[in-house]
Amino acid sequence: MKTHLSLVQAEELRRTRLQVIQRLGRASEYKDNETGTHIIRMSYYSKIIALAYGYSDDDADDLFHAAPMHDIGKIGIPDHIMLKPGKLTDSEFEEIKKHPLIGAEILGDCDSSLLLLAKSVSLYHHEKWDGTGYPHGIQGEQIPIEGRIIALADVFDALTSKRPYKEAWSVDTTMDYIREQSGKHFDPTLVAVLEQELDKMLEIKAKWPEDDE
Repeated sequence: MKTHLSLVQAEELRRTRLQVIQRLGRASEYKDNETGTHIIRMSYYSKIIALAYGYSDDDADDLFHAAPMHDIGKIGIPDHIMLKPGKLTDSEFEEIKKHPLIGAEILGDCDSSLLLLAKSVSLYHHEKWDGTGYPHGIQGEQIPIEGRIIALADVFDALTSKRPYKEAWSVDTTMDYIREQSGKHFDPTLVAVLEQELDKMLEIKAKWPEDDE
């Protein structure tokens, strides 16, 4: 009985942690032009890529649950910048580039492996394979694999989705761009994985369309 109760308590604690992460991920949506379905889609995309890359089921599930936290740092960016309808100035973009560091600070250091993963996702998802990303300008395999996966999943969804400032790109145009950015923005191995798993990605895209579609 004690063992059973301990297992129940452990599962309840995990559910609570997941709910906190999901709610914080939703909070970041209020700071930009992304939608709730964007968070859902890119989380699934990340899981699909992770599994095909070689993640275990449990590790892929953890990445799925950490993915919504990738832009949590946008909470700390002023509204007049985040919600600006027009093009950002150079100084405004420099402020935007602080959000990975803010996200890592929000999530902090803790003993939860899931929150530590979310912190890594927040911190590294804007780094680029060739070292031209931010906030640290690291490159290649210096970038944690979870950051590389989220970067690819996030961009794939952003390009194939309609936003107030742009129309959705076609899947073909998006894939042409991603291939062109292989070895520049994206890990070439992950680009190959995405191409391999594209049908699964498109199933998720069809299942979770934009709110106005």
